[in-house]
Parts: sequence; structure tokens; C-alpha cells
Amino acid sequence: MDAVRAHVYIEGRVQGVFFRDWTVRAAQGLRLTGWVRNLADGRVEAVFEGPKKLLEKMIGKCQEGPPVANVFHIDVIWEKGTGEFSEFEVVR
Repeated sequence: MDAVRAHVYIEGRVQGVFFRDWTVRAAQGLRLTGWVRNLADGRVEAVFEGPKKLLEKMIGKCQEGPPVANVFHIDVIWEKGTGEFSEFEVVR
């Protein structure tokens, strides 16, 4: 199965609640590659790459987030996977 990419923007109480660290652990647990970062406007941006079924599972996990997060909305842009990532990490 070919890898696809989900470019995700997560809105809500998602900064200052260890959302990025939680995302890294969750993505690595699903063996996804890509990155996550905080945006200046208070959102979290992430790029996940892997099988679509696992990406959908990860997006579902992001709806919940870590225990103290409160996600209001997620925008997902589906793209073709490039295979450019070797791991999942926080970028700044």
C-alpha cells in the first residue's frame, strides 16, 4: 500500500499542554513519519505520512490529544506521500 500524507492543523487548547510530545509518541507508536510544531497563532501543525488507515487513526487520536488538551477543530489536507521522512519528530 502506498503511503499518503495528511497535513493537519489542530485548533484549541493545544499549546502548553505537551501536545507536541504526545503527538510524537502517538505517531511513533503507529510507525508514522513526519513532524509536528507549534504555530504563532496558537495552533499545532503536523505532517503525518504512512498508510491512510493509520493516518485516519492518528487524526482520531489528535481529536482527543493529551489529557489537558481541548481540541476544537482539525483541518486535514490529504496529499500524496513523498517518503522524505525517516522518523517522526518535533520541528521548530
